Amino acid sequence: MVKIIVANDYEEMSKKAAAIIAAQVIYKADSILGLATGSSPIGIYDYLTKWYQEGSLDFSQITTVNLDEYRGIEKKNDQSYDYFMHHHFFDRVNVRPEKTFLPNGMAADVEEECARYQKLIDDLGGIDLQLLGIGHNGHIGFNEPGESLEANVHCVSLSEKTIEANKRFFASAEDVPKQAYTMGMRSIMEAKKIVIVANGEGKAEAIAKAFAGKITTKVPASLLQLHPDVTVVVDQAAASLLPSYMQ
Repeated sequence: MVKIIVANDYEEMSKKAAAIIAAQVIYKADSILGLATGSSPIGIYDYLTKWYQEGSLDFSQITTVNLDEYRGIEKKNDQSYDYFMHHHFFDRVNVRPEKTFLPNGMAADVEEECARYQKLIDDLGGIDLQLLGIGHNGHIGFNEPGESLEANVHCVSLSEKTIEANKRFFASAEDVPKQAYTMGMRSIMEAKKIVIVANGEGKAEAIAKAFAGKITTKVPASLLQLHPDVTVVVDQAAASLLPSYMQ
């Protein structure tokens, strides 16, 4: 079942999504959280950090598994997702370093790394709450549109559209990694609860196709319509192309 929450702006979107994650942490102190990177979740991590600093949240028993990581980029690189997570969240709260997990972008053996990360997720018993963003082409994680979608952790060649979208974070398009490790659709869909966030007019078409359109591998996020517990938190701009009954 998909529940849609339309916030006035990015700030309110961030606060509402963060409140759902905070409730999960309070309800189950040792939750497994699936986390995402990108510009959309930054405000969420800011609110979670604020509430931790105020004494309202405790992350000491939490385990985190991230959706994805670029291939061929070192952890210390300021564009790696490992760096992003430490900068925006891990180093600001009391999550235990040994309980935070991301794919190893510098792994020598691609297939071995995919198998290792998939086993890690499975051995944890699955994800209690998965946070997602959505790409302009409807991708979640780095599960790109196609004739079929991978079930498990895999290494994907990024689409030109995704490379173009990520170019703003790098000196040039040539510097953008062309491949990434990502959770597959099985790991995402097996999460007990999913929260997906989007803001801005640029995401309106993707949100409309994903949640008011047909279920298709050409829009990977549309498969979330089949999940029993999905909350979509968007600002008014990102919700602008949804049918009025969904807003």
